[in-house]
Amino acid sequence: MVSLDSPEVSLKITNSPPDSQRHNSMALICRALLIGVVAAAYLLVATVLACGAALFKSRATAERLVAQILVGLLQRLGPTFVKFGQILGTRRDVLPRVLCDQLALLHDVVKPMATRQARDVLVAAYGPHLEDVFAEINYSPVACGSIACVYRGRLSDGSEVAVKLQRPGIRGVMAADLSLVRIMTSMLGRLPLFRGAPVREVLEHLCSAVYAQLDFPREAESLRRLHDNLSAVARLWVPRPSALLCRDSAIVMELVPGLERQSAEICPAVIRKRCGATLLDAVYRLLFVNGFVHCDLHPGNVYFKKNGQVVILDAGFTIQMSDRIRRLFGEFFMNMSLGCGRRCAEIVIESSAGRSPNADLTGFTVQFVNLVERNSRLPAKDFSLIAFAGELFDLQRRFGLRAAPELVFPLLCLLVIEGTIRDLDPEMDFQKVAEPIVMQGLFGFIRHAVS
Repeated sequence: MVSLDSPEVSLKITNSPPDSQRHNSMALICRALLIGVVAAAYLLVATVLACGAALFKSRATAERLVAQILVGLLQRLGPTFVKFGQILGTRRDVLPRVLCDQLALLHDVVKPMATRQARDVLVAAYGPHLEDVFAEINYSPVACGSIACVYRGRLSDGSEVAVKLQRPGIRGVMAADLSLVRIMTSMLGRLPLFRGAPVREVLEHLCSAVYAQLDFPREAESLRRLHDNLSAVARLWVPRPSALLCRDSAIVMELVPGLERQSAEICPAVIRKRCGATLLDAVYRLLFVNGFVHCDLHPGNVYFKKNGQVVILDAGFTIQMSDRIRRLFGEFFMNMSLGCGRRCAEIVIESSAGRSPNADLTGFTVQFVNLVERNSRLPAKDFSLIAFAGELFDLQRRFGLRAAPELVFPLLCLLVIEGTIRDLDPEMDFQKVAEPIVMQGLFGFIRHAVS
């Protein structure tokens, strides 16, 4: 008999494709040609249909049609492109709303595995006698993502569980796609526009983190860490995984009942604000206290229940920050909330990965102080993190500073949730909410240094 109350196991964390997954030149060329042909075909169809819709119907119809075709293209190209589409879909402050509405469907309408495929994955993971582990498996998935599908199951002891099964055959495709991204990034890094910027280093970190989502033992351990780290946050539920039952291609966790995608939209304003505060509290605790960054809190992984409870279901795209970067990030946030632009500039300089021989630190400080003064203590509806980060990176490039690649992850985490928080509570003050949690994290550093 098995249950969720099983001993934990130590797990080896790997973030890069193994040598067996690295692709030779011919395989990459074939994959690139396939992507190019499929993309060209979809874009040609999109252009023709959009022109017809604009002429005979309306511009809005044409825009919706183009968005639908683009989302279809991402689905056709595979999990790597679906993942980036899911992240882009959270940026309603940057992309057209009609496109974001369609990209949001990538959380729900990804094609499920066939029943035979799902059973084959289970048999490969647990052996042919599944009834010894699972008394029942419902092969109608409750959720379908780019990397896995989730099914409802019942263990032999009667416990209701969720079973996350990795799609077969996606490792090779993702490894090829990420190799192509690395090649494109290397080419972009040579362009004058990106010269001096750590484009290659940042994308290398991102590619490794995306590929690490295929490491299900690592995700199970990350889910346990999320459950433990956030146990003190009121009205937050992270399902607990079963260490004994998780496999290389399957994660078994407790089932969270009553999840509905649109719950937050129909809740009263007071409940929506409460959900926003809970989610932001959880993210800040991870960032500033634990240094454990969740970069994938898009609407497919975060649910809001009608009673104000927030549920986080996934932990695949998570990164552990170094103590140094966590401390500097916390100090930056604290001084940003206080409007101390000069100290923020000093922290950016200290955290940089390097500087050019002709770096102008004085000029950078003057410009960055102005940036902080313009953005300090703005409510969510008026503050755009992506615009702030874009201007920050531009200032670093112009004045000869190289941004630390590790900083991309906490920024990505905040970029992904920013739109969600803005929808839940437009008056939320991101910086004010962070202050007590940042202080807790910084006090932990001081206490550790003294001891």
